[in-house]
Amino acid sequence: MKIPIPPQRPNTTILVPMASSCRLPPTLHLWLFFSLLTSTHLSSCASQNPSTEIGISPRELLESAREPEFFDWMTSIRRRIHQHPELGFEEYKTSELIRSELDALGIEYSWPVAKTGIVASVGSGASPLFALRADMDALPLQGTVKLIFQPGEEGRAGAYHMLQEGALEDVQAIFGIHVEPSLSTGAIASRPGPLLAASGRFTATIKGKGGHAAFPHTTIDPILPASFAILSLQQLVSRESDPLESRVVSVGFVRAGEALNVIPDSVTFGGTFRSMKTEGFTHLSKRIKEVIETQAAVHRCTAIVEFSEKTGMPYPATVNDEGMYAHAKRVGEDLVGVTSVRHCPPTMGAEDFSFYSQKMPSAFFWLGIKNETLGSTYPLHSPYFFMDEQALPIGAALHAAVAMVYLDNHPTEL
Repeated sequence: MKIPIPPQRPNTTILVPMASSCRLPPTLHLWLFFSLLTSTHLSSCASQNPSTEIGISPRELLESAREPEFFDWMTSIRRRIHQHPELGFEEYKTSELIRSELDALGIEYSWPVAKTGIVASVGSGASPLFALRADMDALPLQGTVKLIFQPGEEGRAGAYHMLQEGALEDVQAIFGIHVEPSLSTGAIASRPGPLLAASGRFTATIKGKGGHAAFPHTTIDPILPASFAILSLQQLVSRESDPLESRVVSVGFVRAGEALNVIPDSVTFGGTFRSMKTEGFTHLSKRIKEVIETQAAVHRCTAIVEFSEKTGMPYPATVNDEGMYAHAKRVGEDLVGVTSVRHCPPTMGAEDFSFYSQKMPSAFFWLGIKNETLGSTYPLHSPYFFMDEQALPIGAALHAAVAMVYLDNHPTEL
């Protein structure tokens, strides 16, 4: 099974120049959106000096983002979004809210993109192009910043569909952030190279012949091959993978009969498989299919193995470009201090931001939200998840600073 790479498509977005008289607050408001929505930005390497030519340093951006007017605005918008959570490609209210805020700021945009997505542009309309992406599950700018409000991040590969519709055409590079509850508020973290795993899902159905459990010889029991297959899948990592390469195969559900004295006709089970490398991911998908089908055949059953490519498209590995990582790290150190920019290990989680990183140099950073006093310590996707909203100004300022430093250090192309 191959990880799909989006085809090249013509640019369908609108580039909207901002008037040179724009002031700081409207521009910051734009970037604040991305912190509220667990955002991502597009960028590439910049110079060693992270301050901008327009006289606004990353620290000054952070101070502006922490002013009561901005902080109250951020928290109110974030709470409105999270009071009405919407699933992938069903973010209608979220999209409406974003459009209303863009209208209030006088920013034109293209909508819909990938069903509920939005693409807006500010700046001169010229190259270089720098994009900011926010998943929904004022300053004069020399260059163009694309604002990518992306639907369907959670398992629906919204980034892939945004690329298919040309939302990031001609963009040179990408930078993104995501909240992280194991990292203290005030800190950010990342690493060069592999950061997040390639991830896929599989579902298998083994069919036999059901019957009364008192007469197993008259049946073809599908539970036996399913049991052997589940055990054998664990050996794909422990006995077939290099111990120095990170891979995971986890079975998440098993569904068979319900009666205690009946052997069922079939067993269905499924799970996820992950690897930090594309080669490892391809090997796992091939062997998962072989193991399940072979175990079924040995026990006189048949098996159908599906990889959910339509409803749960596999994600590539998220790999940070070294130059992009160094650029964002320098900006972050100027923003929050050298000691608050951490080097983190890779994890086996997955992000559809990886589709963007396949197309251009990228860097993905974690934004710390851990605050034991507030109780914002629960992991991502926990029903008890809670974020420290004091992290919002840091995310907003980081977004703005990375974008502005990038534009200041890349010549404008007419």
